[in-house]
Amino acid sequence: MTGDDAAPGADSDAAGDSAAAASDGFGDEGEVSDALPRPDDPLADAVETALADRSAVVAVGVPIRLLPSVLAARERSSGPPWRVACRPGVVDALSRALVLGSAVAEAVETDQIRVRTGDPLGHGAGGTLFASPDRADAVVGPRGDRTLATSAAETDSEAVDGARATAESRFDAATTEPVGMPSRTRLLAAAREILDDRFADDLAAVLATLDPGEFGRTTEPSDRTLLAALAARHDYLFRDLRRWVGTDGVGIAPAQEFTRDREALVDRGLIESIKVPMGPGRPMLRLRAVDDALLRARPTEVPAVLEGRFALPTDADGRVRDDARRGERRPVWERRRW
Repeated sequence: MTGDDAAPGADSDAAGDSAAAASDGFGDEGEVSDALPRPDDPLADAVETALADRSAVVAVGVPIRLLPSVLAARERSSGPPWRVACRPGVVDALSRALVLGSAVAEAVETDQIRVRTGDPLGHGAGGTLFASPDRADAVVGPRGDRTLATSAAETDSEAVDGARATAESRFDAATTEPVGMPSRTRLLAAAREILDDRFADDLAAVLATLDPGEFGRTTEPSDRTLLAALAARHDYLFRDLRRWVGTDGVGIAPAQEFTRDREALVDRGLIESIKVPMGPGRPMLRLRAVDDALLRARPTEVPAVLEGRFALPTDADGRVRDDARRGERRPVWERRRW
């Protein structure tokens, strides 16, 4: 079975609109946070199980939804680099996805996978194919009921050979495209150099626990909000944070984009920006966490603190409403003791 044969639901999927395609995780465009996380995804689990412990895998037509499964399976496998041709728009979206983008960049940098962008092949599941010398797995079925159709070399070697030839041909024709998000090794090394070990250790712990799609570029709170909050826990200068993330540093995002996220944290009473005179010219801003929950949280608890505060209603100025703050209060005997 080839990847081109694996799309019995393609005609019905073509009739769906782009929003439905994105929600299915097989759309060609969109942000990582539009498709992930998916807490209950049997197809993703099936892909990871099918690919684990295999060698010389060639994957083509891979959507955002299945990319974490490919990475997880690669970590459980050995052998030469896997060749992965993603659907159009996926590699571009990784440049704005801190969690998944840095993980993919790490796998590329360590020569675990080689990533390219393939050509669009219609709609739906058509073209998503995983092939290795011993078996081939194609994604089939209509939206909402995707499954894997498997051919094994020991029972149908001709089908497996044909699927692998198709996958290799499509990968060879795909376009090499660099992942715009830096690898985790590069992120953390630069953080230790420009900021210090405390921030780098906190960031490493957070990245290890977040699911792909959490704290995306377009979510609120965003990845920039998270980084600013982590920096404020250690009283860093806003200039140094922006130097680390900007184009002169690791290039996570343009430095000027962090101003809005800093202001959002200030408006919600999580941090404050302190003006620090440092010679001639405009004073620097020092980020300082002032919220007790943010200060006392373990690094891995910071995302939950941010999500909880950003879920509260705000007034016209973006500040948490007084009635919402009162709802956070608890009797002394119910408060957490540290």
